[in-house]
Amino acid sequence: MANSRVGVTAIKNCPPIFLAPALFPYRQTPKFFSTSSPVSQRTTRRKHARHPNRGVSALRRTGLRYPVEMDKFPLPTPVLDPEKRSKVAVDEKHGLWGFFRLDKKALSTPEETAAFGRPWVVEELRHKSWEDLHSLWWTCCKERNLLATQAYERERLKAGYGDAEIMDRNRAVRQTQKAIKHALTERYYAFEDARRVAVADPEVDLEAEPGTQAYMPVYSDEAALEPDYPVARRASSP
Repeated sequence: MANSRVGVTAIKNCPPIFLAPALFPYRQTPKFFSTSSPVSQRTTRRKHARHPNRGVSALRRTGLRYPVEMDKFPLPTPVLDPEKRSKVAVDEKHGLWGFFRLDKKALSTPEETAAFGRPWVVEELRHKSWEDLHSLWWTCCKERNLLATQAYERERLKAGYGDAEIMDRNRAVRQTQKAIKHALTERYYAFEDARRVAVADPEVDLEAEPGTQAYMPVYSDEAALEPDYPVARRASSP
């Protein structure tokens, strides 16, 4: 009976079963470690210690560990007074002014953008020279660049006006460019037709030097005026 009581008392004094792992901690056997210098060095720690930004933290505001060249010069202070600001010399004939109107404003009013005439037609451009068509073409290119600049500026500022006027003016400029292409295409076909005729004509020398006569007629002007049939002549009076 005494032994059974002692066993019951021992069981009551035992800790719960879930605490058993804590009573017998696991002991890990140490791994092999060499005391020689090439093996015992820790390359990862050493590499991290040599990093130039070690110790620099943006959260803790530690700053740089060494001075830089910018620290030797004071930062420029802004000039708030417009009269004290230095004036920069600007070329009035600079090519970038072609992206702006003569008044050099970034944006034009819708009334100013809508004030334009009709586009050129093909019948009018057929009488123009090569130099006039070339100048008119690049004038249209500059106008389209100007309209694209103003459209981008309106989109950036969220202006909400002037888009319809820009589209109408741009459409008129594109119609003029289309008419210029039409006139030049007609001249190209006319030139090709004339070249084919000249190749088949023996009186035309297409390989003639500049400044020389390319058209060499076989008959002279006097022979061409003489008729091919005989003409009766009047008898001279005595």
